[in-house]
Amino acid sequence: MLDQLRTHIGKIVPLSDDEFRLISSFFTHKKYKKHQFLIQEGEFAIYNYFVLKGLLKLVYTDDTGKEHIVGFAMEDWWETDFSAFYLQTRSTMSLIAVEDADVLCISLENYRKLCAALPKIEHFFLEKAYMGFISAQQRIISTMTTGIKERYEQLLQKYPSLIQRVPKTLLAAYLGVSRETLSRLSQ
Repeated sequence: MLDQLRTHIGKIVPLSDDEFRLISSFFTHKKYKKHQFLIQEGEFAIYNYFVLKGLLKLVYTDDTGKEHIVGFAMEDWWETDFSAFYLQTRSTMSLIAVEDADVLCISLENYRKLCAALPKIEHFFLEKAYMGFISAQQRIISTMTTGIKERYEQLLQKYPSLIQRVPKTLLAAYLGVSRETLSRLSQ
């Protein structure tokens, strides 16, 4: 389980055995069942989660009760309500297991202690934040400039394994269309 985290970090920064022992001491392992909340809207986002196994969805629920899927997280991805986590405010989103999930969790306090103890891990987290920011910008631009069919095809091309794991209703919520519209696109 920890080998997966080491490999993930090692793609960006090389680690000695001692450095990785230090890193792993700041994480907690947790398991969640399908449909279980990791973060519930209105509560504090205590952890940033690294997905070892399973699939998560980050959901914003509007005033009418409609769910908008902000993102998914599968193996080797990080997810939390980043605003609530870093600002230590109540979450405006929920993080829910779509499949049974094993995750490694790091609190903000441990994140800060780890970065202070091992500066190169701060570089790792910064690189991950850059890539997440780039991905978010690309999604926003795609939403503003392309039609739903093209966005669906981009999703298929970029994340083919995700498409196989996510129910059509959730894909529709992620794309901002009805289940029926998605069914027509996927034929």
